[in-house]
Amino acid sequence: MKAALETPTAKATLSSMVLEGFPLAAKRMTEEEFEAWCDEDIAAEYVDGEVIVHSPVRIRHSELAIFLASTMKLVAEQGDRGLVLGPEVQARLRPGLRRIPDVMFIARERAHIVLETRIDGAPDLAIEIVSPDSVERDWQKKYLEYQGAGVLEYWIVDPHYQQIRVYILGVNGLYKDLDEVEGWLRSTVLPGFGLRVEWLWQDTLPMTLDVARDLDLLPS
Repeated sequence: MKAALETPTAKATLSSMVLEGFPLAAKRMTEEEFEAWCDEDIAAEYVDGEVIVHSPVRIRHSELAIFLASTMKLVAEQGDRGLVLGPEVQARLRPGLRRIPDVMFIARERAHIVLETRIDGAPDLAIEIVSPDSVERDWQKKYLEYQGAGVLEYWIVDPHYQQIRVYILGVNGLYKDLDEVEGWLRSTVLPGFGLRVEWLWQDTLPMTLDVARDLDLLPS
């Protein structure tokens, strides 16, 4: 089966199923078959045999992902703290479970988990932006998966309800809420990274220069 999926004809057939709207989320395959089939042209996650193919996101979703990733990158580059990646990269949280966070951060000390085609392990921080079809997945399934995998911080941004929640992993291995302080949410994993909650709900997101100034990243 693996060899068949590696052939151009088989991969083209499965790709056409995605394009024609077939419910590939119901397609089951082994993780080895999934790895052979899923290339850079397909946005798909893998959960214990089930393949979940994602549709293109809404414009606001993309804007938020770029804003969050660029803000985190500004901070991470100060002092070479680690790597910030966007929604093109899979994180293999454990054997049989591969997710694609909208944004993730991997601390420099854990650079060994960054492979050529994926992250092999839990990122230190993961951000998911809720879409209409991902409400249960982001708020419930990924919450438990990221907690179980040891993701130290999980940020959930829900643009529809204008809600953001941040969970930090406690010493007991369970998530607890990170409190908002004077309108700010500040990461405990990536020092210097924080957000004014009101930024996310503005019609036009803040300019990078203004964000850098508010985060004290510019030389005085």
